[in-house]
Amino acid sequence: MNLIIMAPLGLTGLLGLLFAARAQDNVMYGHGLLLTAFCIAGVVWLIRRNGNTGRTLDPTAGDMDYNDEVIRAGVIASTFWGVVGFLAGVFIALQLAFPALNLDLPWTTFGRLRPLHTSAVIFAFGGNVLIMTSFHVVQRTCRARLAGGFAPWFVFWGYQLFIIMAATGYVFGVTQSKEYAEPEWYVDIWLTIVWVTYLLVFMGTLWKRREPHIYVANWFYLAFIVTVAMLHLVNNLSLPVSFTGAKSYSLFAGVQDALTQWWYGHNAVGFFLTAGFLGIMYYYVPKQADRPVYSYRLSIVHFWSLVFLYIWAGPHHLHYTALPDWAQTLGMTFSIMLWMPSWGGMINGLMTLSGAWDKLRTDPVLRMMAISVAFYGMSTFEGPLMSIKAVNSLSHYTDWTIGHVHSGALGWVGMVSFGAIYFLAPRMWGRRDLYSLRLVSMHFWLATLGIVLYASAMWVSGIMQGLMWRAYDSLGFLEYSFAETVDAMFPFYVIRAVGGLLYVAGGIVMAWNVWRTARGDVRTEKPYLTAPAAATA
Repeated sequence: MNLIIMAPLGLTGLLGLLFAARAQDNVMYGHGLLLTAFCIAGVVWLIRRNGNTGRTLDPTAGDMDYNDEVIRAGVIASTFWGVVGFLAGVFIALQLAFPALNLDLPWTTFGRLRPLHTSAVIFAFGGNVLIMTSFHVVQRTCRARLAGGFAPWFVFWGYQLFIIMAATGYVFGVTQSKEYAEPEWYVDIWLTIVWVTYLLVFMGTLWKRREPHIYVANWFYLAFIVTVAMLHLVNNLSLPVSFTGAKSYSLFAGVQDALTQWWYGHNAVGFFLTAGFLGIMYYYVPKQADRPVYSYRLSIVHFWSLVFLYIWAGPHHLHYTALPDWAQTLGMTFSIMLWMPSWGGMINGLMTLSGAWDKLRTDPVLRMMAISVAFYGMSTFEGPLMSIKAVNSLSHYTDWTIGHVHSGALGWVGMVSFGAIYFLAPRMWGRRDLYSLRLVSMHFWLATLGIVLYASAMWVSGIMQGLMWRAYDSLGFLEYSFAETVDAMFPFYVIRAVGGLLYVAGGIVMAWNVWRTARGDVRTEKPYLTAPAAATA
């Protein structure tokens, strides 16, 4: 088995050496060496493991033999990348308020650090959370060990390599300049290999399940994995200038490229940031509340309506462009239709707390999960509203869009991810409970206040921005210059940065809490009125 795995690793390492030796630019040279080092480390690791796949017996899981080592690694990686991504976000927010922080260096400009932040929080933090939780959920709901032997470890470490190659590429100016699809061609190919392996591990685990029923959370995870694979393959079709050079050009041109970008690329929002994290909601909220899902039938309706409708929503990003009007209208229509099933899912998540509302007073982890579902509802109302063409004329390309994205990312994605990390940390290290529930409560309030400051500042700034851009004087000339618009936004940029700092502080508190939990420490603190139940799988 080891030889079967070592052979492709060795060949990939040789390919990395070829890239480095014949590199047309420094980025390809560095990434070639990085790929080679990864493959060498993988071979050494396999030799040292000598066939040991990390079999662990969870004492709380009866006779089930689960692979929890890779999930523990996922908890650590998610926490690390979260703090890194949040710090990058605060820095670029401060750059917009204080441009001197660009430092007059090519590697630290806003234009290069912005995609670094986006990829760090969405793909590094969010991606690791999704891989980690999907591996945990599919094992527990199927009562089966992860399929593929070493394959889950390849998914984990291969994904970390993808993150590092993408991030370093951005810093050195290598990007396709496509939202949600910025890594260059060879990084995309590597991610495709990792993602296909991820799909096979997940489906293989479902295939060998000991439970006849496939729980709904797994359907959301599977939709996320399959759709992200599809959008990745189509949206990233490009032709490299050289086989040993980093630069490539899209196979699409003009309007076709824009349509492909948003028709396919927007589903990074619909399936990476929505469907995947709904898989988290449908498993971890009922587990933390110790209540069944409010309506299983509603969860099925939620799944199929989301899968059908979201695919068509992307063209709402291209109002008032050269895209044909029928495509713009199609995107708007399906976006509006998406509102109701999204709120059905929100109601399903919140009503799962029926009979357990009192736990919101005593369990800060559940409180964090509940507010994430509330933010899901708010974001899925605001999105359809902004897709309406008349509203879009005021909102799009303004800070209102930034506020909307971050209310969903920080509120929905961030909070439910934090809840999942807090759920998993004591269980993966065999601890009775978290190091400190009071620190979880502190994290909750820091993050919540940070989101409120961030989103509200961007909403007000964006509406003001849109109104200033389309204001005309009595002679028919634009009333405000671009410089005047930028100057008017300064106080809102400062408020946004303060909100980001609060959010980062919460992330650092979480990292400390997880670290102390993993060590087995327990903080002496005043208990809540009713202490949450001890951690069980």
